[in-house]
Amino acid sequence: MTFSTALQKFTIGFIALLMAFAGFTAAVPQVDALEDFSSIESGDLIVGESFTAVYYYGADGFRYVFPNSKTYFTWYDDFDGVRSISDSDMGSIQIGGNVTYKPGIKMIKINSDPKTYAIDAGGVLRHVGSEDLAVDLYGDAWNTMIDDVADGFFTNYSIGDEIADSADYSAADAEEAADGISDDKGLVAPEDISITDDGYEPIDLTIDVGQGVRFTNDSSDKHNATSDDLSWGTGTLQPGEDYITSFYEAGTYTFFDGYDSTNTGAIYVE
Repeated sequence: MTFSTALQKFTIGFIALLMAFAGFTAAVPQVDALEDFSSIESGDLIVGESFTAVYYYGADGFRYVFPNSKTYFTWYDDFDGVRSISDSDMGSIQIGGNVTYKPGIKMIKINSDPKTYAIDAGGVLRHVGSEDLAVDLYGDAWNTMIDDVADGFFTNYSIGDEIADSADYSAADAEEAADGISDDKGLVAPEDISITDDGYEPIDLTIDVGQGVRFTNDSSDKHNATSDDLSWGTGTLQPGEDYITSFYEAGTYTFFDGYDSTNTGAIYVE
């Protein structure tokens, strides 16, 4: 491979990653006034005032971007439910990742992989190994139900077991089971720890693996929460600001306040 070819492939991949971060632009109807952020709820579709990338506001308190219109329209028919918020409010919501295709609606493939995949819960891809099997699963028009996904977006998915036969996967059942994006991704609401003038409240709590903790600075001065081993932290939180940290492995996570080391706490992940 020549240097120019390698550079070209790197550039294409980098552009794809930028697209994944930015999301697609949508023809969202103009609004006369921005919505109060306090009225935004889990499951809402949101867009900022200056940019037209559409996000899903997850149950975990993060926002998830639709990487392209094809992904969006597997979940929604139009943009009627999209709510506009200020850029500052949008910026206060942490980015959780990309939305994946709704299970059962389409099959997908990428240019660098000849395999065609059905989509199961949680963005799990399952190889459809033959035309006969594709017909059994999606009907005679199966070849019209395949979308090409850019390599940069393919990492949003994980590879599951190959579909052995038509009894091993039902597109209709997969679609029906996907009640919403939060449900499909297994997103759950974070537990809350308030940082007050007197310290953390509560000073410890127990959560499930994969759940998050939202630290909110309810004091009159700046504070933070930093792990004892310095592996994670909220960064400086001004009064009124919050930050969510998610924990994906069981264990005990102790932390302290970098602005007042006498303030300590612990999170138990089970």
